[in-house]
Amino acid sequence: MKAYVFPGQGAQFTGMGKDLYENSEIARKMFDQANEELGFSITNIMFGEDAESLKKTNVTQPAIFLHSVILAKVLASSFKPDIVAGHSLGEFSALVAAKYISFEDGLQLVTKRAIAMQQACEENPSTMAAVLGLENEIVEKICSEINEIVLPANYNCPGQLVISGSNKGIDIACEKLITAGARRAVKLPVGGAFHSPLMESARSELEKAIYETKFSKGICPIYQNVTGKAVTNPDEIKENLNKQLTASVLWTQSMQNMISDGLTSVIEVGPGKVLQGLFKKIDRKIETKSATL
Repeated sequence: MKAYVFPGQGAQFTGMGKDLYENSEIARKMFDQANEELGFSITNIMFGEDAESLKKTNVTQPAIFLHSVILAKVLASSFKPDIVAGHSLGEFSALVAAKYISFEDGLQLVTKRAIAMQQACEENPSTMAAVLGLENEIVEKICSEINEIVLPANYNCPGQLVISGSNKGIDIACEKLITAGARRAVKLPVGGAFHSPLMESARSELEKAIYETKFSKGICPIYQNVTGKAVTNPDEIKENLNKQLTASVLWTQSMQNMISDGLTSVIEVGPGKVLQGLFKKIDRKIETKSATL
């Protein structure tokens, strides 16, 4: 069984997507359409040298989404997934690639999501931290005992979690987690507690847009972040997508479920190789590669 997986925020790099633009007529048209719909030239930022602009949430998220979905489109008949999944933002890329939603609707949702997340960060300064070398249960217990908002946000692979919360909550948690034996507990350079209750304003902002979007029957099941399980029902997918911004990303659980369901190979579509590395940490035998033209 073959999975196509789509990366989330953090995978961006300057020059991303330029090869697609230069070598494919389809890609050129889609990038140009995106520039028009966004109202600014995202390709100038993606293909240029301005790494700072590329780090802004309202640019980063559409940029990664475009790189992933355009690459999937250019693969054409060789894009044959048995299943798909995407990490956080990547779930939107996966939904477009697997034909649950259109390219135009996907771009609109991702853009609204990025703006809403940026606003939530400004309203509620908060942060995230990576925790390495502790079992999930210990991290969960320590977070639950802190009298601040702090909780696991991304279950990336066994022994690697990201926690989300108020600035004070994260500081307290990092100290306690190191004392409990974590190899590292390092604050991340982000201005918001993604995938936590502190994103509620962004979630409710996006809710209407999600429910107004037309979802169709996709070409294969999608393993969603909120449940870690395969879903094909468009209404259920909508429900899960609506919860995504305030719920934990169950990526470890998604990978384990894919493997139990018979996964043999993984193709990462978009910038970077982060997701391939996470699969290898679960099972070295899984064949992994990046999608290429």
